[in-house]
Amino acid sequence: MSSLPLAAFVTLLAVLLLFVTALNVGRARVRYGIKAPAVSGHEVFERAFRIQMNTLENTVLMLPALWLYAGLIGDRGAGMMGIVWLVGRVWYAVAYQINPDKRGGGFGLAMLAFAGLWFGALWGVVRVMAH
Repeated sequence: MSSLPLAAFVTLLAVLLLFVTALNVGRARVRYGIKAPAVSGHEVFERAFRIQMNTLENTVLMLPALWLYAGLIGDRGAGMMGIVWLVGRVWYAVAYQINPDKRGGGFGLAMLAFAGLWFGALWGVVRVMAH
């Protein structure tokens, strides 16, 4: 098995980000008295919940592209784009929690990194299939 330490590190950080967003939702539930299974109530809780769900949705898209890129193109490029994705997602989360209107920069940065991973992975697949 070939070693892909940067993709592995980014994967662990993405899982940590998912865990932190879940903790944030739990804290907001307690603070604002939102009983499960409710997903609406206080605006700050709703922001935390949307951050968690949007981060989960984006992580599910990013991870396969990250690993395909790492395996077919290279670990270094995958790792660098994965770190950019993480920075964008953290920026998005912090901005969204403070003021949802300011989340666009983080979202855009993460989507740019995801696009690089996805198109790189596609290129890698096409290249392998052509041989």
